[in-house]
Amino acid sequence: MTRPATVSAAPQPAITPVLAEVVRSGFVEGRHRGSLVVLAADGTVEQAIGDVSAPVFPRSANKPMQAAAVLRAGLGLSGERLALASASHSGEPFHLDLVRTMIGEFGLAESALQCPPDLPLDPTEAETYLAGGAVRERVTMNCSGKHAAMLAVCAERGWPQDSYLEPSHPLQQLVREVIEEAAGEPVAATGTDGCGAPLMAISLTGLARAFRHFVLAEEGSAERRVADAMRAHPEYVAGTRRPDTWLMREVPGALSKMGAEAVQAVALPDGRALAFKVDDGSGRALGPILARALGLLGLDAPVIARIGAAPLLGGAREVGEVRAAF
Repeated sequence: MTRPATVSAAPQPAITPVLAEVVRSGFVEGRHRGSLVVLAADGTVEQAIGDVSAPVFPRSANKPMQAAAVLRAGLGLSGERLALASASHSGEPFHLDLVRTMIGEFGLAESALQCPPDLPLDPTEAETYLAGGAVRERVTMNCSGKHAAMLAVCAERGWPQDSYLEPSHPLQQLVREVIEEAAGEPVAATGTDGCGAPLMAISLTGLARAFRHFVLAEEGSAERRVADAMRAHPEYVAGTRRPDTWLMREVPGALSKMGAEAVQAVALPDGRALAFKVDDGSGRALGPILARALGLLGLDAPVIARIGAAPLLGGAREVGEVRAAF
């Protein structure tokens, strides 16, 4: 009797751990899965949840590295201008005013920016902006400070300006070099970010190492100048209503930057660092996960409760919350 051939079952992908739960009226109605890494002060991995060695797109958490590349290329930025070059700004009036000032100082035209026209990132600012009869503009897009700096350094160096977002452009090659040096690993993939800039993938461990590298960098280096500007002017990095601002304002020496699709990286001045990514990209889970992760870093500060608050409403009253689950 001939036996049927044995068919091997296909290997099943590992299930990503749950980082946050959505609890409504005492009932868990949803879960957000992802991966998180915590580094000790000496740079070793102290805790890992999920696969922290797989490449991810850090999205705007790469902006400090992009800003450092602009400095290495020779652009003389400092203070609020350098913070804005590292920013995912909220589109508040002081953000837009400074972007326009920078464009004028560098002799650029707003139309030369290749980020797409957009509304302010902050919902409150977007409502006010639309109520005033304004329309989507390139300057209003949250990455406009970065684009102004990239375009300006191209003008100074005599590099092509119309192709400054091409991965093969000298500036983007320098960005790649900075990312790989800071992360301690090669870029695994290159894509296109929402603003049109090249997007370079590294692991969550590499992202945490990069932020650690920036806070521990030698004074006067491009990396340290970026970290110092971001920490001195956090409202220009994010906005007045954003967790990155609250954390950098209230925890001395902390460097913090979020990215789209629920990516977050933080480093403390003694070298402790963290990075995480929520698989489904849900921003509502970011605050509770960040608050719990900061606790894993050993941080105890009043701002953590503010960052972690994520109430759910029902009938205009609080009926639940998004909460960390690790």
